[in-house]
Formats: sequence, structure tokens, C-alpha cells
Amino acid sequence: MAAGDGQYTSETNRIITLWNGTWIAALFVGAVTAGLLFYAMVRFRRKPDDVGLPPQVKYNVPIEVMFTVIPVLMVGVLFYYTARDESVLMDTSAKPDVQINVVAKRWSWDFNYVDSGVYESGVHTELNTDAGGAPQPVLYLPVNKRVEFTLNARDVDHSFWIPAFLQKLDMIPGKTNKLQIVPTQIGEFQGKCAELCGTYHAQMLFKVKVVSQADYDAAMQALKDKGQVGALCVQDSPEQLVPGDEKLLPEPCRSK
Repeated sequence: MAAGDGQYTSETNRIITLWNGTWIAALFVGAVTAGLLFYAMVRFRRKPDDVGLPPQVKYNVPIEVMFTVIPVLMVGVLFYYTARDESVLMDTSAKPDVQINVVAKRWSWDFNYVDSGVYESGVHTELNTDAGGAPQPVLYLPVNKRVEFTLNARDVDHSFWIPAFLQKLDMIPGKTNKLQIVPTQIGEFQGKCAELCGTYHAQMLFKVKVVSQADYDAAMQALKDKGQVGALCVQDSPEQLVPGDEKLLPEPCRSK
């Protein structure tokens, strides 16, 4: 994990602000609710000389209106701020500096670096590779560059998640999702699948390395030197791609 203030992308500050605001509101509501509860317990507790039932009433209109209106207003405010931030976080209209097609598969990842015409492919692995498991596939990202992820699933539902970046997005067979992120700090991070996808879901891991442009170019060249040129298909052949995705996969699109 990289050292820093915990804000590893240009989007994390907005997410943290929304979370903090939600927690503050929740704590305030909890404190008021607990206060009213203990007040009722003390103020209206049964006394030794109480006999029979207390006075019975059918309803209290002002209290019932309050208990209806206030929750509706609270949900409305939470919905507004969530929808506002979600519209910004999911906006992919900006021109990206780097395009990466991520293909999720049971139980690993393929990374197609569209602009560089190279790819990386992984197999399911152990969190502790010292135990003899296969190394985790590495996703390279250039620092301070807008990266657009085009997300596809090869078999079942998966979810692309880099916990330190505070964002994740589902990957659904037959559907293409997109996400743009600007990493702002050099470092190494853990990536994983956030959707239960089968036996080795917990081993569907990958490493994320945010590096300088020079190091990113060197990593792309290393993939070329290994012969990993072209792209890995979403399915077994380019014809099975989600319509419109063909342009994101340079030829030849190799089956894997």
C-alpha cells in the first residue's frame, strides 16, 4: 500500500465527504432517538402506586405527522447528495488519457491495454504468493492520467474493486460498464473481485501499480517483449464481444 493521506485518486475526496456526512447524520439521528427513548423510559416509568392501565389514546396527529415527514426529508436529503455524487463519479464523458479493457473470468483477470496494443493475463492465485501460488496479475496505471476502464465479464457476474480507490463497479456478462479514475499517488495497491462468483472467488486477486509515465511505458514495452501483443477476447472469439466493444480491442484479438 502506498504511503499518503488516503486520497489516492481525484475521486476519493468526494466519496469520503459523502461517507462522513452520512455517518454524522446517522450518529445525530441515533443520539436523538436514544435520548427520546431514555426520556420516555424515565419520564413515564411505572410507579409503585400505579394501578391498572394508563389513559388510552387512539393517536396523536402532530407526532404521527412528525414521524412521517422527518424520515421522508432525511431520505430525500441523502438521496440528493448520493445522486449528485454518483452522477459525477460515473461520468465517462471526459476524454481519457489511457484506455484499459478489463475482462473478468473465473477466477482471475485479463487486462487489455488498448492504446499500447498489449495485454496481461492471470490465473487465480493466493493472497500470500510465498505459499507457492501463482503470482497475481498486475494492472499498471500511469499517475495523474485519466484512465478509462471498460469492464466486461466472460462467464458470470464479477465486480472490479480496488478498495483503496473507494470505487467498484459490477461486471455482468453481455453488458459493458465503464469507469474513469485519475490515480494521484504512486504506489502499489490490492485489487479483487467484490461479487461472489464461485469456488475461488477469494483468490480472484490482482495487483495495481500506479507508476510514473516512464515506468508505465517500460511496463508496456516489457509486455511487448514477452510477445503479449494484441488483446484477449471477452469470449472465445471477437464475434462474441458486446456490440460496440470491438473498437476497444486491437487486432489480432487472441482467444484465451
